[in-house]
Amino acid sequence: MMRQSGSYQSNSPQQFKLKALHWANGFSYAASFDHNQYPNYPNPSFDCLIGAGAITTLQCNVGNAFNQLKAYQHQTQDWLFGFLGYDLKNEIEHLVSNLPDGTGFPDLCFFQPEHLITINMDGSIVIESSSLQPTKIFTQIEAIQLTEQPIKPIAMQARISKEHYLQTVETLREHIAVGDVYEINFCQEYFAEAADINPLAVFEKLNQLSKAPFSCYLKFEDKYLLSASPERFLQKKGDTVTSMPIKGTIKRDGNPVIDEVLRTELRNNIKEQAENVMIVDLVRNDLTRSCTPGTIKVNELFQVYTFPKVHHLVSTISGILKPDLNGIDALRNAFPMGSMTGAPKVKVMQLTEQYEHSKRGIYSGSAGYFAPNADFDFNVVIRSLAYNQSNQYLSYHVGGAITWDSVPEQEYEECLLKAAAIESVLSGK
Repeated sequence: MMRQSGSYQSNSPQQFKLKALHWANGFSYAASFDHNQYPNYPNPSFDCLIGAGAITTLQCNVGNAFNQLKAYQHQTQDWLFGFLGYDLKNEIEHLVSNLPDGTGFPDLCFFQPEHLITINMDGSIVIESSSLQPTKIFTQIEAIQLTEQPIKPIAMQARISKEHYLQTVETLREHIAVGDVYEINFCQEYFAEAADINPLAVFEKLNQLSKAPFSCYLKFEDKYLLSASPERFLQKKGDTVTSMPIKGTIKRDGNPVIDEVLRTELRNNIKEQAENVMIVDLVRNDLTRSCTPGTIKVNELFQVYTFPKVHHLVSTISGILKPDLNGIDALRNAFPMGSMTGAPKVKVMQLTEQYEHSKRGIYSGSAGYFAPNADFDFNVVIRSLAYNQSNQYLSYHVGGAITWDSVPEQEYEECLLKAAAIESVLSGK
C-alpha cells in the first residue's frame, strides 16, 4: 500500500497525541497504541502509533481465524491494527465456551489503516495517508481545540458476590490439592447495562490516571476497547520473539520510603515468586513450539516494575523464531497467554469455563499491531473496559492467580486493587 508521507515537529507532543486521537476517532475504525514514554521498559522506537479509517477489514469468529489472519497479512503486507479474543483458544484446543457474553465482540478483528500517525519520543511526527495530503491532516489535527469532557458516573455491578468469589477460590484450592492444576487464573466480571458513555473521554481519563506501557484505544464501528494494560503478551522484532508475563502484585504508597519497602517485599515474596516462575516455565514451553531449540532464554526473572497504582513482578523470556514459521504461528502457539490461564493450560481453561460466570471475550485476549515487515507487538488485555455502543453494555474483568497458598480474602482485595483506576474513572470524580 502506497501512502504519501510527511514529517513534522510538535512543541507539545503530548497535546498533539491527544488531538490526533480525537481526529482519528471521527472515523468508523480507529486505533491508538500508546507507550506513554514509559521509563525503563523495553519499548519500540515510537511512543504512540495511531491509525484511522479502514482500507480493508477482517472480522471472524472461532473456526479458522488464525489462518484467515495469516492470509490477510500476506495479502496486505501492510500495517494492521486489531485484537485477538480469548475464545480463539477454542480453535487451538478442543474447548468450548457457552457462558453469557454481553459485549458481542467478534473473536478476531483487524483493519488496514487509511491514515497512519507515528509520534516519536523526541516529539517528531510522521503522517502517512493513502487518500489525503499529510500536511492537511497535520493542520487539521493542530487546529483541534481540546476541552475536558465530563464523565457521567456509572455504577458497575459484580457478576458474582464476594461470598461466591471466596467460596470459588476455596474450591479451586481443592482442585490444586488433588493435583488437577498447579495454578489457575480465576476472573470475575463487573458490568453495566444502559451505559451511555463517551468512550474517548473515558479512555483519556483512564490513560491519565493509570499510564501504562501498553495502553490502547480501539474503535471498530460500535465496539470499543479502552485499555490501560501494563503487560506485553508477545513481541516480534526480526526473528526474535519476546514475552513479558506479569505475576505478582502489591499496592503502592505515597510515602517513598514505604513504597520502596513494598517493592522489596514484592521482590522477595516467596508466594509471588512461585506464581511467577510457574508462568515463566509455561511461557518457555509455549515458545518451544515456535523457536529454534537452544535459543529460548530468560532475560529477566522477578524484575519489579512500577506503575501508577501498583508494583508488579515481571519476567522476560525470548527466543529465535524457527525459519519455517512466521509471527502469526508464534502468536497462535502461545495463545492464550499463560499469565491469564495458569498451568497446565488446557485443564485450567476447562476449569475456568466451569467456574467463571461470563465469557471473557476480548478480556484475556490481546490487542496490537503488525508492521509491514511482519514485526508486531501485542499486549495482554487487562485493566481494560469493553463497550458495545449499540446495546450500551459496558464491562471489565479482573482476576488473579490462585495457588494452594492463596488466601481468598487477599485474592479478592487484589482484584479490587487492580480495578481501582477503572472504578475511579467511572465514578466521574
